[in-house]
Amino acid sequence: MTALPEKVKTAWENREGPIILTTVNEKGVPNSIYATCVSKYSDDTIVVANNYFSKTLENIQAGSKGSILFITKKGDAYQLKGSIEYHKEGPVFDDMKTWNPKKHPGHAAAALKVEEVYSGAEKLC
Repeated sequence: MTALPEKVKTAWENREGPIILTTVNEKGVPNSIYATCVSKYSDDTIVVANNYFSKTLENIQAGSKGSILFITKKGDAYQLKGSIEYHKEGPVFDDMKTWNPKKHPGHAAAALKVEEVYSGAEKLC
């Protein structure tokens, strides 16, 4: 996995609005969702709470890689790409339960393990 560069860690803390999580199905058809229940778990892992996944869950269970797109308050965009691990129990799941709003079900935690980082067309790592 790839640790997020300091520039991207700072950008993550200054993001605005929901992130966009994209997965693909077995035929390569993309599916994108907005997600607001997200958190940085570690320097190389971003977690999205599965509150209402449908196609996204099917894609993750089929082995889809994923990307997370977010924008900062200053308007800078970043894209994180990597493998997705799905946690229904354990430390990642338990952590998600601490920050996911109680009004949402928090069925599981989808953890994107960062492998590539981009700022626009520029590959940062």
